[in-house]
Amino acid sequence: MASSLSPPEVPMELHRLNRDKLLKSLRDHLSASSRPHHSFVLLQGGEEKTRYCTDHTELFRQESYFAYLFGVREPGFYGAIDVASGNSILFAPRLPSEYAVWLGEIKPLSYFKERYMVSTVYYTDEITKVLHDLYKGHGKPLLYLLRGLNTDSNNFSKPAEFEGIEKFEVDMDTLHPILTECRVLKSKLELALIQFANDISSEAHVQVMKNARVGIKEYQLESMFLHHTYMFGGCRHCSYTCICATGENSAVLHYGHAAAPNDRTLEDGDMSLFDMGAEYHFYGSDITCSFPVNGKFTHDQALVYNAVLDAHNAVISEMKPGVCWVDMHILAERIVLESLKKGGLLLGDVDAMVSKRLGAVFMPHGLGHLLGIDTHDPGGYLKGAERPKEAGLRSLRTSRELLEGMVITVEPGCYFIDAVLVPAMENSATSSFFNHEQIRRFRGFGGVRIESDVYVTSSGCVNLTKVPREIKDIEAVMGGAPWPIKRTTSDNNGELVH
Repeated sequence: MASSLSPPEVPMELHRLNRDKLLKSLRDHLSASSRPHHSFVLLQGGEEKTRYCTDHTELFRQESYFAYLFGVREPGFYGAIDVASGNSILFAPRLPSEYAVWLGEIKPLSYFKERYMVSTVYYTDEITKVLHDLYKGHGKPLLYLLRGLNTDSNNFSKPAEFEGIEKFEVDMDTLHPILTECRVLKSKLELALIQFANDISSEAHVQVMKNARVGIKEYQLESMFLHHTYMFGGCRHCSYTCICATGENSAVLHYGHAAAPNDRTLEDGDMSLFDMGAEYHFYGSDITCSFPVNGKFTHDQALVYNAVLDAHNAVISEMKPGVCWVDMHILAERIVLESLKKGGLLLGDVDAMVSKRLGAVFMPHGLGHLLGIDTHDPGGYLKGAERPKEAGLRSLRTSRELLEGMVITVEPGCYFIDAVLVPAMENSATSSFFNHEQIRRFRGFGGVRIESDVYVTSSGCVNLTKVPREIKDIEAVMGGAPWPIKRTTSDNNGELVH
């Protein structure tokens, strides 16, 4: 099926505005600390890598902070910003002549200056000389290098390294928190790219729904998603490894990895969980759809699905600046627990369940995360902020209050994971909450997750994701109805128009 979408032009103005945003924040910080402005921000871009000891080159994707500031798609670059003047400088690798034989035309420096809208371009072997020549202060030039902890991965960003760095004074503490906070709030130009990634990924998810059927493999539906986003969206990269889980696999939160490679055959009665998102010009999407592979919800599937959908919708309706994300997570847990109690799976007082952290048994992951150039965009925990320590809450990727301009995922779930469920059912502190006989039939059910990407506005939020969510819409689309569903108002029943 063709797409009504076409990939948008990418304005390099976006990255110039990102540099301006950093400069303002950095200068404000330096003025407050009485530090001189005669200095440079210096970042090292990503490097192309081969597969272990072979000459097989992995498809390159730029380092995210470098992509944010410069938008450069090629490997081996450095980028600098003169803090005093605001001028931006790219340093390109000096390529050998044989590059033109194997990899194409060697572009002149003027090409990169024009393409990436920077002030000047030099070669990487000129970094030391160029920055010393530009320096107007006394003593060694000061470089602000990028080093800091990514609170999602617990890995540190890599500060720039180059021959001659000992001739500079370096600061590895100032830049990372300031640049990270710049990435938290999205500009209109950034939002447009995230919206396109959502639009093309939403279309692809609908195609997966329409083509899911008993007897095919999970990876065949993954292939369909990848084809659609690349064929019609020009999205060569995904935001993350596709999770294409059916049956009991849908209770494996990060299914799809090398040891669980989306290779199960879909069976009648399976629930599926497809978590896939395309990336366009570095900016990503992160969407999860859950549905029965045969196109019709059973009573039990509908019970669990609607529990998650109600939580998803309740959180989105409450989102606005100033709302605490921890509170939203607890709200989602509470609604899932209330639904499971109403469905006869749980017994007792829901407030007591919340205080005993029973919600973490069914949703052991966090409610959502910041989204942008990275699927788990940085900035979830400000410097000095501590993660909650309670079960479930410690998996939150942010505990912040929402701010206008954030893009954050809303992804509640309900899973039946033996490794978590069985100990809770046997624990004397929580055992009485479970209707053991009713829960037993859900062993092997898997799980449901519903995930949308949401932009926080001045007074609320906007859901950027456009896929069927209501059971009647999912069943209609899987039965052949076009999406979006067209409804008639000619009667009071809101009949679907196929």
